[in-house]
Amino acid sequence: MKVIVIGAGPAGITCAYELCKAGVEVKVFEASGAVGGLARSISLWNQTVDIGPHRFFSSDARVNRLWLEVVGQDYRMVDRLTRIYYRKRFFSYPLQPVNALINMGPVEAARSLLSYAREKISPQAPRDGATDTFEFWVVNRFGRRLFELFFKTYSEKLWGIGCDELDADFAAQRIKKFSLGEAIKSAFKLGNGKHKTLVDQFAYPLQGTGMVYERMAEYVRQRGGQVHLNCPVRRVRNTERKIEGIELENGDAIDADFVVSTMPLTLLAGRLGGVPESVQAAIDSLSYRNTILVYLLVDSPSLFPDQWLYIHAADLQVGRVTNFRNWAPSLYGNESNSILALEYWANAGDPLWKETEENLIALAEREMRSTGLLGQAAVTAGQVYRIPRCYPVYKRGYKEKLQVVVDYLHPFERLIPIGRYGAFKYNNQDHSILMGILAAENIVENRQNDLWSINTDYEAYQETAVITETGLVIGGG
Repeated sequence: MKVIVIGAGPAGITCAYELCKAGVEVKVFEASGAVGGLARSISLWNQTVDIGPHRFFSSDARVNRLWLEVVGQDYRMVDRLTRIYYRKRFFSYPLQPVNALINMGPVEAARSLLSYAREKISPQAPRDGATDTFEFWVVNRFGRRLFELFFKTYSEKLWGIGCDELDADFAAQRIKKFSLGEAIKSAFKLGNGKHKTLVDQFAYPLQGTGMVYERMAEYVRQRGGQVHLNCPVRRVRNTERKIEGIELENGDAIDADFVVSTMPLTLLAGRLGGVPESVQAAIDSLSYRNTILVYLLVDSPSLFPDQWLYIHAADLQVGRVTNFRNWAPSLYGNESNSILALEYWANAGDPLWKETEENLIALAEREMRSTGLLGQAAVTAGQVYRIPRCYPVYKRGYKEKLQVVVDYLHPFERLIPIGRYGAFKYNNQDHSILMGILAAENIVENRQNDLWSINTDYEAYQETAVITETGLVIGGG
């Protein structure tokens, strides 16, 4: 049996790793020059950084078992500190009532509480009657005032659409059942303890998140598998929906019994050939959001204590800032500088996406200066990474369009789409790892795991890994 895996991100390389353990012949084709996808690590200025912030946690025993199998003892537990930067102040993330009240001041705090109370007593109907929007979901649980202060600006930066156009799925997946009422109960010990969306510690590999996937790739090679880098795939070859293999961008054809694809779902489906107009229309309606990462080398070993900050200030284009100095000392070694990663989001046609590297670095430094977080420290270097199609956009109505594509792909026997890109799901690492594990089971053991259901049961995949002082305890799931 021959299996081709398209893409060496968390889902793809995990699947290849599991297949090699079972003795299956595997070939991995990765378009970029490194494994790990969005979770890869890179070397910059004698330090190691990730492509944005990536912490690991899972309540699924299979995921934890595999992660520990690969990482061994080469990780540390990191005390998580992530906050919201808004109006020159820091707010706890997720929001904590006492912290928010102090920072907002009595007048704004009273307005927010009254707004929440009004929503609970007499909920306002959405303007167009739609209750499946991010805006309606958040307003219903936090009140309109807190929605406008802490949710609207950041979400619209990230997605590039209004919150009334964004599907409620994003809130249900990321915020889950958390609400202002839950927060108040927790603050005053009226509830049953910490809410499930909160994680105070996470496990982090000593050489960066990418270390996990680099080790998996090395294992694949050692077991006779192949991992081809800088080798983009053009399309999956098929005859009457029977999978034959792949065609590379250089025109080479490679045969396979199974193809596991983590390439963007829209590209996979659209390039199969003979796509019906109705399916093509559904494909065209699905979109991905691009990320621009601007790394700044700052001449200071201590800037702020957070691993990352959410930037809710409307006058700044940056959406998130990661400070790699606060993850693991092994990342920076003897270096005395700090590396910051500023995240900007854009669509392919936006001026920001086309901006020059020089101007993007200048923008990043200017915006960081305006926050006061740099102090008097000098920025001595900058680096830009553009990453297309990072985030599948959960625009209202996307589920119906996605289902059209899923139904079209279903009869293609032995074609298995997985991963954030491949399944059009806003996966964390653990979701993608689980997809890789279950995809391998479907191939090797002829199981019928429903891969499309992963990361749709928002209660089953909570941030609830059990942590002790000595490490990660494998939980249930």
